Amino acid sequence: MQINKSNGIYMILPIIKYPNKNLRKKSQDLSKEQILSPETQGFIVNLIETMFKEDGLGLAAVQVDKHWNMFAVATEDGPMVFINPKIVYKSWLKETDEEGCLSVPGVYGLVKRPKTVIIKALDRNGNKLSMKAKGLFARVLQHEADHTQGVLFIDKTNKITRGDDVLRELNTK
Repeated sequence: MQINKSNGIYMILPIIKYPNKNLRKKSQDLSKEQILSPETQGFIVNLIETMFKEDGLGLAAVQVDKHWNMFAVATEDGPMVFINPKIVYKSWLKETDEEGCLSVPGVYGLVKRPKTVIIKALDRNGNKLSMKAKGLFARVLQHEADHTQGVLFIDKTNKITRGDDVLRELNTK
């Protein structure tokens, strides 16, 4: 679907849903030259707009069937893009909380994750960034980084809290 905006035209990208096998593919790193290309810059805008349209806290490129190693997250200061992300530190202190996913709609589960992480990546301009994150923000970063490696939250959950019937049905497809 195309939407006209005062700042140009962008596309709301279709989100692929589990059990689509493309969600399991590992993403490919991008060079600075690739990041700065008009194609990638346009895609980043579309990824962010799709995340907001779908009310997501984050959205990985793989979720819209683009196997580039990147994801967008919503923050209090606006959207951030992480390209070629690497989580370089995970705290030993962990917490369990409920997660859901735009690619597994209607299913929620408890996932235990490190409470604090440090992530290194490139931003949308190809500049290096390093960030320490705690709590929900750390959880979102880990969830989206998992997507870039073909891992879904349902692989890590120890208990489905809502939608177990939906998940059972999806697993029969």
